[in-house]
Amino acid sequence: MSETLTLSAETRDRAGKGASRALRREGRTPAVIYGGNEAPVAIHLEEKALNKALGTGHFFNSVVELTVDGQTLRTLPKDVAFHPVSDRPLHADFFRISKDSVVHVDVPVVFINEEKSPGLKKGGILNVVRHELEMICSPDAIPDDIIVDVSGYEVGDSIHISAVSLPAGVKPAIDRDFTIATIVAPSALKSGESEAEA
Repeated sequence: MSETLTLSAETRDRAGKGASRALRREGRTPAVIYGGNEAPVAIHLEEKALNKALGTGHFFNSVVELTVDGQTLRTLPKDVAFHPVSDRPLHADFFRISKDSVVHVDVPVVFINEEKSPGLKKGGILNVVRHELEMICSPDAIPDDIIVDVSGYEVGDSIHISAVSLPAGVKPAIDRDFTIATIVAPSALKSGESEAEA
């Protein structure tokens, strides 16, 4: 399960481009907290702390506890806008969640046991169709990643979501048995086969 990240923030009195630019000059990132049937709250947080949280690699599938004026709010990061050149975070959106919330999160896929796949041993290539999977779960059950075991798969095989054991309380947002990856023949092997046929 993903760890909970904590960030401290302060409310913003002024909104707009000028106020946001002034905050960024001070090393702060403007942000907004919305959802949960409450009015949106304009906040700002320390850019260094936000960058550190973004650097964890699982920022968007972690619960972020924001401390605003002494009050702790449980949120899920929804979006971060970056500067096109410097990659500085310019703005962040956080969605309010409660204990009984059900959330949609994108969870990265991790492939294991590649050495136990006969297809990969023969020189086949793991063609990843989905690097992330949209999952539905409670905020406290968000997994760090979805583990896909490729043991026993041959060239030409497809790995579907039905073959993956998901953590308890986690289900895919897509209702059908979709493909996560395929094992394809390398192009050298394919051209060799077509020459043999000719």
